[in-house]
Amino acid sequence: MESTPKHTQKPHAVFVPFPAQGHVNPFMQLAKLFRCNGFHITFVNTEFNHKRLIKSLGEEFVKGLPDFQFETIPDGLPESDKDATQDIPTLCDSTRKNCYGPLKELVIKLNTSSPYPVTCIIADGIMGFAGSVAKDLGIQELQFWTSSTCSFVAYLQFDELIKRGIIPFKDEKFIVDSNLEISLDWISGMKGIRLKDLPSFIRVTDLNDIMFDFLNFEVQNCLRSSVIIINTFEELEDEALQILRAQNSNIYNIGPIHMLGKHFPEKENGFKAIGSSLWKIDPESIKWLNKWEPYSVLYINYGSIAVMSDHHLKEFAWGIANSNLPFLWIMRPDVVMGETTTLPQEFLDEIKDRGYITNWCSQDEVLTHPSIGGFLTHCGWNSTLETISYGVPTICWPFFADQQTNSRYLCHNWRIGMEINHDVKREEITTLVLEMLKGEKGKEIRRKSLEWKKKSEESTELGGSSYNNFHKLIKKVLHHNVI
Repeated sequence: MESTPKHTQKPHAVFVPFPAQGHVNPFMQLAKLFRCNGFHITFVNTEFNHKRLIKSLGEEFVKGLPDFQFETIPDGLPESDKDATQDIPTLCDSTRKNCYGPLKELVIKLNTSSPYPVTCIIADGIMGFAGSVAKDLGIQELQFWTSSTCSFVAYLQFDELIKRGIIPFKDEKFIVDSNLEISLDWISGMKGIRLKDLPSFIRVTDLNDIMFDFLNFEVQNCLRSSVIIINTFEELEDEALQILRAQNSNIYNIGPIHMLGKHFPEKENGFKAIGSSLWKIDPESIKWLNKWEPYSVLYINYGSIAVMSDHHLKEFAWGIANSNLPFLWIMRPDVVMGETTTLPQEFLDEIKDRGYITNWCSQDEVLTHPSIGGFLTHCGWNSTLETISYGVPTICWPFFADQQTNSRYLCHNWRIGMEINHDVKREEITTLVLEMLKGEKGKEIRRKSLEWKKKSEESTELGGSSYNNFHKLIKKVLHHNVI
């Protein structure tokens, strides 16, 4: 029998997300879209995260399918059974130093053991080692930037901040004095941006800080990629996209990715069940929402990484309770720094008829539920893009990284959010919650939110900007692989 010509072989894409929930989710969505367009998929988790995935979803949901396989690499950190995101600075440092070799070995193994040789590696925008593996093995390399475009532009200002003598700060006093209020009117395309609105990693007194150094290097590296995929849409971040395209024309904005899936019906019953949640989802939360009036419930979720002090947790709790409004609160066991999360019995008694507190939920299902009237969020990009695409107004409490930038855009550029002071006070929480769900300003924000929802839907419809970009991306990858 004659061998199959290479150009008729199935393309094989290897996906390498940064090992945190907010990166794994959009990577899984993108991998599924590639599979629906004829690709064989290998999805690479760290060993630590894959164990968590099995624990969360069950062995049967992570064993894969003939054309969608999971593989693992070590992250270089000591073994742990903790059911939480690992320490981010330690994880960033370790992946950069330790993951190149294991990934290269895996790709070489896949080239001999998989039904199809690897034709491209889709690397997380902050996992530069994966792009290096692709280049060193002569495989097509693509970078997937899972945060906002405006944060990408913000990260690119790090070197200029050093040149202008703005950072490093002399001491920790910058936290309480007015340094962070400085206007940065020299940043093109980011009108009104202040130092406090840039990613939190600029808040350093030492330029050798792990996260500052890591992000400064990785973002510059990502910008040089032959293809950059961004989970955003043209109408939302046109200025920031123009700035990036002036430096790299090979940018494909294809978001919101979770909305593109409607064009690709699942081929097998088992495929939809392949999930990416690292925590076990509580199905009862949706049943609880069913009993409330439209737009009446506040949804609270700080994402997969944000932590706070016990004092701030209690201020949030009483601020929400004192609004006397119903709420669904997702509270990870590790949300309080270094402690087990506990709420006073007095609070639990106060809210027992109108509050539902659980560890994790299906955010898609919650945000699309008619009872949800507002979302108190940490402003991670997945949550930000989901709340925009579902038309839900936001109350913003950014924690770290790009969340400060996203919060600024939600409140001032897109005008669909209100920001909480970082030093949380219960009276402020009560006022904002009541204004958002009952007040005139809240009604105006909801109207604006529904406008953005319509624009996000249009971008992913047939002929929309993201829809077209996705198909251009698929063609580029496929044509690259034709020999």
